[in-house]
Amino acid sequence: MIHGLHHNAYRCRDSEATRRFYEDFLGLPLAGTLEIGETKSGRKTDTLHTFYRLGDGSFLAFFEAPDMPFDFKVQHDFDLHIALRVDADTLQRMFELGRAQGIETRGISDHGFIHSIYFRDPNGYVIELTTPLPGHDQAMDPARNGARAKLDRWTAAKAGA
Repeated sequence: MIHGLHHNAYRCRDSEATRRFYEDFLGLPLAGTLEIGETKSGRKTDTLHTFYRLGDGSFLAFFEAPDMPFDFKVQHDFDLHIALRVDADTLQRMFELGRAQGIETRGISDHGFIHSIYFRDPNGYVIELTTPLPGHDQAMDPARNGARAKLDRWTAAKAGA
């Protein structure tokens, strides 16, 4: 089961192609749609807003807005990606399913505290499925991992200090 994110919205090229990826492939049910004919500022539009339910009750959402230009570009996974939490069995199953269906699939990557696989959705976004490893919580605990000190060193090095 996927867990994570509350409500995060992205633009999409085609609502049906997006639905096929998120509902048919990833298994996130289409939970709602809004047809928007006018923005809150009063501008006329022809937009469809779709919502896909995650296992924790939160949603990933998409806007298809053909009347509002948007520069879709291929994203490097460092630029933009959506990471969704899964269990280890789901990670392995989805890795095999992605390969079997000819979907761009990378991984399984060992990041030390998580294992991850990566897909590219029909909009060019990188979707990461990730499962925590033993020690995950400690690795993400700023009292134990030195996160602030590492950020301070990074910032000082950039400034040439």
